[in-house]
Amino acid sequence: MTSWSQDDLDRLGGAGEVEVSSVRRDGSLSRARTVWIVRVGDDLYLRSVNGPDAAWYRFTRLFLQGRIQARGAARDVTWVDVNTTGEPDVGPDVDAEYARKYQGSPAAIAHINSPLARTTTMRAEPR
Repeated sequence: MTSWSQDDLDRLGGAGEVEVSSVRRDGSLSRARTVWIVRVGDDLYLRSVNGPDAAWYRFTRLFLQGRIQARGAARDVTWVDVNTTGEPDVGPDVDAEYARKYQGSPAAIAHINSPLARTTTMRAEPR
């Protein structure tokens, strides 16, 4: 596994929103979608505020590869599903960081930290 550079962590993890694309069958990238991202330690996590039915999230499941862009950084990534039941220490840390980072949007926090959205927790790993 490749590690994130400090610059990538600062730019991508520090961004309020990132643009996320998924790899298609032909290897091209899908249209970018804007999503919220959080940094916990040296890892970057995303969730689907609309749960597993959101189109952008469903497309990440096809090949588990894509791209994240924000603040002048664009990196190809592998999407890794995070089982918050199997990795119970991850879920609360991600919940807390979403609540801290996006505290100005309490209604959105309720959705992104809901049990349904928590099932979509994924870690982005550089490739």
